[in-house]
Amino acid sequence: MKPLAVVALLLVAAPAARDRMPPRTAWGDPDLQGTYTNNNEYATPLERPAEFAGKRASDLTAAEIADVRRVAQQRMVNALPGGRVRGPDDWWLQNLDLSKRSRVWSIVDPPDGKIPPLTPAGAVRASARVRSSFAGGPFDGPEDLNFLERCITRSVPGAMVPVMYSNNYEILQTPGLVAITYEILHETRLIPLDGRPHVGAKVRQHLGDARGHFEGATLVVETTNFKQASAYRNADASTLRVVERFTRRSPDLIEWSATLIDPSTWTSPWTFAMDLNRDPGGLLFYECHENNYGMLNILKGARAEEWQNSGITGSKN
Repeated sequence: MKPLAVVALLLVAAPAARDRMPPRTAWGDPDLQGTYTNNNEYATPLERPAEFAGKRASDLTAAEIADVRRVAQQRMVNALPGGRVRGPDDWWLQNLDLSKRSRVWSIVDPPDGKIPPLTPAGAVRASARVRSSFAGGPFDGPEDLNFLERCITRSVPGAMVPVMYSNNYEILQTPGLVAITYEILHETRLIPLDGRPHVGAKVRQHLGDARGHFEGATLVVETTNFKQASAYRNADASTLRVVERFTRRSPDLIEWSATLIDPSTWTSPWTFAMDLNRDPGGLLFYECHENNYGMLNILKGARAEEWQNSGITGSKN
């Protein structure tokens, strides 16, 4: 066969190979089971960086992508105390190899890689002040720490957005049900596949109410009924829908995406995506507040200050 014919054959065959059906479970569903990680996607910009204005992700050359990965890894090293990793065996860098990230930015739709404009109501919600110890406070009570810091929830799709560690996820399947366990915060989602309707509008949950079905090889999960306090990016919990897609592209890789649909917050839907790579190590225990005395000491200090300012003499005990 001539060389050009071989190239043409590969180009024709590639899409078919990419869309090949994964192995099936004993009851016939596409098998997505396993433990996965997206550590390498840590700190990937959500939106297209300014230096790539006017370009789509498909326009970038291999050299440009390689340079972005190299710079990202170097910036992470420089940001750590002393310009080096926090550990004698370089485990932070081994755990977070940004030179292997799959994308230069995460938004895949709209094609310009930008979040659509906010509605007037969405702009009001977005302007609400979000306090966090990462932003330096202030701290007037437990509610001034965000839900991640309080070990409550990362909600959906936030639970799949990587942070500094514990970016591991286990997918389990039984007939009519998919379960996803997130290492961080011990969160677990149960996703029925039997076509049941969503729960009533008065029932609100931090992880929302998920319903799934398969479209070919892709698991499609629609989640509604969020609590307002944990709605992603201060969206309107009463109108927010998150549609996720899990597609197994190879034995060791699942492509995941989330589409945010909320006409009360954004002028149009938008989607971001990232890869989940198989991690044979399994999930670790995540003891969020074990030996963490930060909150206890904050409250002790506040009570001591109140006593000092009260004018009462004698022992505060």
